[in-house]
Amino acid sequence: MTATVERKRSPGRVPVRAGGVSLRLHPRSFVVGLVLLLIALTIALVNLSSGDLPVPVADVLRSLAGQGDTGTDFIVYELRLPRVLVTLFVGAGLGASGTVFQSLTRNPLGSPDFVGLTIGAATGALLVMLVLGGGGVQVIVGAILGCLATAVGIYLLAFRRGIQPFRLVLMGVGVSALLEALNSYLIYKARLEEALAAQVWMIGSVNGRTWTHVWIVVGAVVVLLPVVVYYGRHLSMLALGDEIAVLHGVPVERSRAVLALGAVGLSAGATAAAGPIAFVALAAGPLSARLTRSPHAGILPAAMMGAALLAASDWVAQRALSTQDIPVGIVTAALGGAYLCWLLFREHRARSV
Repeated sequence: MTATVERKRSPGRVPVRAGGVSLRLHPRSFVVGLVLLLIALTIALVNLSSGDLPVPVADVLRSLAGQGDTGTDFIVYELRLPRVLVTLFVGAGLGASGTVFQSLTRNPLGSPDFVGLTIGAATGALLVMLVLGGGGVQVIVGAILGCLATAVGIYLLAFRRGIQPFRLVLMGVGVSALLEALNSYLIYKARLEEALAAQVWMIGSVNGRTWTHVWIVVGAVVVLLPVVVYYGRHLSMLALGDEIAVLHGVPVERSRAVLALGAVGLSAGATAAAGPIAFVALAAGPLSARLTRSPHAGILPAAMMGAALLAASDWVAQRALSTQDIPVGIVTAALGGAYLCWLLFREHRARSV
């Protein structure tokens, strides 16, 4: 298989062909994604080396290379690495999922947070925890099934001779409100200790994550992200309308279905591993789009932005209070509120000029 690079046909993009696959490489997006990946890995390395039992960075790297001592290996592999990996892959999954949904719905609020998918996952987890009395892997399975069932329900409710993006978002917001009420009722009726555990899970946290959580989210990202990236090359055409996309040879229904299912799977895996973490899916796409100076955020830059945002938020969560870690969902929710206020202020200023 040989690969050739042709001359630029449009500003800032390089067509790349490898065998039967043709992709358009955006150099700035590639550089931004690489920088964001390095930032995420750097923060992850800091999180591996710091904590109640500080470990020098050199010893952490030696342990990761398989040359560490027993004590360092225990701290790195058993206490910290599962949490760090969950943070990185959950952030990447949410960033990619949010970007796909925002592009498909043509709405910056069309992220899993707003259309009810993460709330649906929380409902599935709470039913397992508070009604069925399950725990561990059962909660993870419940969250995944809850997310998938919510996605199917929203789609069926919004379907009227096709799917209108605006109707899909509105239906998602409505379903999300109903599920929020159900979640509150389940917590209200639970015993105190169960309600506290459920409330912590609802906030979104990476504390105490195990290798089981790692394999869940890593499996989702490794399997689904390449598929989403491959079909993501059609997003710019889908944004122009079905007729134009068909004229350019885009398989509209198949592309939209694969992208939607892939985004739902990414959101389900991420939420099952860490709970319904807010803000990351909403902001990763727009922030990466501003850095890449592209009207449509690339899926990989958005995934790297999500990983960097969640890794940085977890670093703050571990140091916000000197006595204990706080759930990372508290930090991301605070950042999300500040981000939305900034967007509204910026929009107000733009209209005033």
